[in-house]
Amino acid sequence: MMKMMKWMLAVGLMVSGVTYSAVAMDDDLFARAPWFGTLGVSYYHLEGDVEAKPGVGLMGKLGYSLNSWWDVEGGVDFMPSLSARPASKLNTTPLDGSTTALRLSLDALLHLRVLENRRVDPFLRAGPALTFFGDDMDNGKTQFGLFAGGGLFYHFNDSWALRGDVVAGAQGKDWEFTALVELGVCYRFGAERVVAPVFQVAQGGDIDSDGDGLFDRDEAIIGTDPYNPDTDGDGLSDGDEVFKYKTDPLNPDSDFDGLKDGAEVLTYKTDPLNIDTDGGGVSDGHEVIEDGTNPLDPLDDLQKFTLLIEFDYDKSFIRPQYFADIEPVVKVLQRDPNATVRVEGHADKRKTSKRDYNQRLSERRANAVKDYLVQQSGINPDNITAVGYGFDRPVAPNDTEENMQKNRRTDIYIKKGGAQ
Repeated sequence: MMKMMKWMLAVGLMVSGVTYSAVAMDDDLFARAPWFGTLGVSYYHLEGDVEAKPGVGLMGKLGYSLNSWWDVEGGVDFMPSLSARPASKLNTTPLDGSTTALRLSLDALLHLRVLENRRVDPFLRAGPALTFFGDDMDNGKTQFGLFAGGGLFYHFNDSWALRGDVVAGAQGKDWEFTALVELGVCYRFGAERVVAPVFQVAQGGDIDSDGDGLFDRDEAIIGTDPYNPDTDGDGLSDGDEVFKYKTDPLNPDSDFDGLKDGAEVLTYKTDPLNIDTDGGGVSDGHEVIEDGTNPLDPLDDLQKFTLLIEFDYDKSFIRPQYFADIEPVVKVLQRDPNATVRVEGHADKRKTSKRDYNQRLSERRANAVKDYLVQQSGINPDNITAVGYGFDRPVAPNDTEENMQKNRRTDIYIKKGGAQ
């Protein structure tokens, strides 16, 4: 059983390491949806000279986010059957049979939100616990303990996450070593932005079934759902998108900057029709998701270069004809060898495009540009990060050859480091 729990935890942590685009995880999320709960399984490990062997159980937690960094959380772990250790392993009277354990905990969680990929959410955890055993134990039937450890969330979206925890500490009158491994699924209550329908009938027989400000007959022309006030799920009603913000009610990201229209209007106060609201050279989405800069302040934007390099089919080496296009980037890095650089490879999307293939190809091409910059500028390779996004981050719809050319791009972001 112990091997099974270790395998389950390993699988959970590997899943948590998958790189994907970031979720919002903004302060507004924790203000509007502070409560979260977790259900799962646990593995309870007791020191070798304790009367009961380690065992597995069920786990439940309820937490409250104080802000994006700190949570408080109460937990319950119930182990229905902990087998008795043989008398030969003990210095005390053995149990007559298996026993149960109910563990109540109260923890503070500190999130280490330092990764570019906000889906991967490591945290530290510490707090007291009280464990009630079904039988008298030499260390006490009711044991108080202090525990510390850490864990990792992998956020699929603002609502759902996979979670793994490991804590260890001492408990009971003899302060015996105890450890706990937990794996579960977490849900944040009320995280989804929902535009509530208000059903009404307009004068003259025109009907607005979902109360979004658009008549059903107009929605049929536009292509929106007359029974859903927010067809594209971006947090803005279809009527507000058409009449107030002039955004596309069928596209959650009208300007293709990586932020939903609702997040731009309601959270970040950026222009949902302008990919770079502050005009600093970097898109609003990249500033929020990748850089951590202010999309309303042009002075903190990183230096950005966009290269429309064409590679041979299924190849990742740079044609010599594009060396001149990369030369300005090389010169910038030669003047500032302590700079940090992020190279992002992108691809267009055609009817025959396959996600895995384009993802790997964009990664190889980003690394080809990275290698060229290292060779030509002399910058430390550790200062350059290369990532590929396949066709997941277009800057234009893939509906014309011209737009697809815009999406077959390599973006280079440079953060000044100061000359040596």
